[in-house]
Formats: sequence, structure tokens, C-alpha cells
Amino acid sequence: MSIFDGVRRVLFVHAHPDDETIATGALIAELVSRGVEVGVLTATRGEMGEVVEGPLQHLAGTDELRQVRANELRAALHALRVTWHAYLGEPPARARGLAARNYHDSGMRWIRPGLAGPDENVSAEALTSADLDEVADDIAASISAYAPDLVITYDEGGGYGHPDHIACYEATRRAITATGTRLAVVITDEDAATDGERVDGARHLETLTEALRAHATQVRVDGADIVHSGGQRERIVTHALLRPEIGDARG
Repeated sequence: MSIFDGVRRVLFVHAHPDDETIATGALIAELVSRGVEVGVLTATRGEMGEVVEGPLQHLAGTDELRQVRANELRAALHALRVTWHAYLGEPPARARGLAARNYHDSGMRWIRPGLAGPDENVSAEALTSADLDEVADDIAASISAYAPDLVITYDEGGGYGHPDHIACYEATRRAITATGTRLAVVITDEDAATDGERVDGARHLETLTEALRAHATQVRVDGADIVHSGGQRERIVTHALLRPEIGDARG
């Protein structure tokens, strides 16, 4: 039995602009090709991220970067044929009765190659500074608004340990408990995985590459690789390994 049996609408929960493309762009493209409607919820504007070397590097650390990354996200979602998008903290992704807010990028630091940890200076407006129940309620509001059959987000490790990714995972688990929606997570450590459903999206490489190029402040496409702002090079991900997940009651 497939995770996607009977699924006609999927909501992806991501922390920053570019995460939806780098981590799950091929999966999104494959689902769209199957006739599945796809929505994306983005938690922050990614304003703490570095800017890849090149003509846009002057944007690093500026207020303008937030808007540029929002524009890049819009272009990437268009390339991937995503039909619904919201920012966490703004209607329809805001709990009823609360004034709209912007969750800021929490930033990160490298603990070792491939593993991130919390930044030493985290803003009071950052996603990880917010009450987890408030974040979960906002995610639940987006689920109620979009009415997906399935929600997909990071696994418990947040992909590579970014604190905003982990916050999205934890809050989404709480949200699906409240809404009764099914949840699946993208497994990062495939070598250690004992189960999971693999979805191959290699046939959508052209679409995926277009979406990656839209994120020009974040990555540079070089053949079959992407190059990050710190010079890290990785293969373009053209598949996803997914695992069904259960909700998390609030304690």
C-alpha cells in the first residue's frame, strides 16, 4: 500500500524559501504529474541565510533580502506548478483571533560538516523563540484552510539539524494531532532507514533545475550539482524516501 493511495491534495511544510525545492522539488513535480494538487507552507523568509557568491552577494544582511527571497520562492513555486502557498503567521496560516506575525529565520551554525545547530544569537521574533503551541496552531490553521489529505515535512532530525527544520517537524506533529490529518516525513539518513516509500522524480530534472535556478541568492546550479553559499557542493536530489508519522499530543 502506498502512502499516496487516495491522496488528491498534499501540503508541504517547510522552514525557508528554497527548502521546498532543494529537499522536495522532485517529489512535488512527481506528485503534480500524477494529478495531485500541491500546496506549500513556508515558515520564514530565510533572511538569516548567506548569499551565494556572485552578483547578488551585496544583499547579504540587508532588509532587501527578505523581499528578494520571497520573489525567488514565488518563481520556484510557479516552476513546480504549486497551486497554493502561505507564510506561517499570516492568514490563512494564523490561528483564529491572533494578530498576524512574521516568524523570522532563527539562523544556524555548523557543528561539523553536514550537521547544523542553533545560532548563538537568536532573535526574539525567530521561529525557535516562539511558543511551540502557537506555531502548531498556525500550522493547523493552514491545514484547515487548504484541507490536504496528507501533510509532508522534515523528519525528526530536520534534514541536517537546522533548528527551524526541527521546529517545523515538532509543531507539525502537534498540528496533525489537532486536525486529524495524515503526516509523512522525508527521511534524511536513507542508509539507516529500515522502511519507507521511495518516490523517484528523476524524469522531472528539467523542471527541478528551473526551480533551483529561481533561488539565485541561495544556490548555484552546476551541472548535476548545486553549490551553496559556503561553497558546499551536493548532488541535485531527484528522489525522496518517505515514512508515515503519527501525531504528538501536547504535554
